[in-house]
Amino acid sequence: MCLITLSWQPTHKTPLIIAANRDEFYARPAQPLQHWPGQRILAGKDMQAGGTWLGVAKTGGTGLVPGAGCVRLAALTNYRDPSRHSPDAPSRGRITTTFLQGSISAAAYLQKLSSTAHLYNPFNLILFDGQQLMGFESRHARAFELPIGISSVSNADFNTPWPKLVRLQQDFEKALATKHGTNDPHLDNELLRLLSNDAIAPDAELPQTGVAFDKERALSAVFVRTPDYGTRASSVVSIGLHGADVTERSFDAHGFTAEVKEHLSFG
Repeated sequence: MCLITLSWQPTHKTPLIIAANRDEFYARPAQPLQHWPGQRILAGKDMQAGGTWLGVAKTGGTGLVPGAGCVRLAALTNYRDPSRHSPDAPSRGRITTTFLQGSISAAAYLQKLSSTAHLYNPFNLILFDGQQLMGFESRHARAFELPIGISSVSNADFNTPWPKLVRLQQDFEKALATKHGTNDPHLDNELLRLLSNDAIAPDAELPQTGVAFDKERALSAVFVRTPDYGTRASSVVSIGLHGADVTERSFDAHGFTAEVKEHLSFG
């Protein structure tokens, strides 16, 4: 993933809502959102390394509702710093997959990850274990609880005010307010529309991340389009008291390819 914004309201009927875009080279093979055979994971799948950029998993035990089933969520973005990229580093997709397959708390998982995070190319991570929503910045080996309200992350540290992040977060907040919170059946479509915004940021507002200026401009859009690289998946996740709903739209170099909607019931 390269851009994520979320609403965390643990006392609401829909405690967690996420809108996210995954940017990747078109040539890297991937499967769209699906239930992984023989596993409890619901996610898209990177066919090159076998991991995922965003996924949920139903587990036993207690979660937001005592006595009900629990859901786990993991989402990851890379940190853009070409000088620190190693082609031999292990795939970051295994970080999310391992959490989804496990049962330990988000805090315990991140405590273990802190000692090995340096082995991967830099990344940011969001984990939800049914009770606690955590963030992690690998460059600093920093784990922290995400606050109640709106949080966002792109390819820098959490809430770094890049134009794309600010634009999506502002639109996301307006959409939640306009749709009267989280119960509007059309909210998913509205958030997916926001994720399709391909407007380029003004040159004066561009960050400097070590890539060529033309590439920096192209990457400043919420929805990225270049000849060989761009937004491959747009995802909306809503985790409520009784289930999780995930909608994903997939894209390739020619545009939209498919939309998948899935539901996990906690009952």
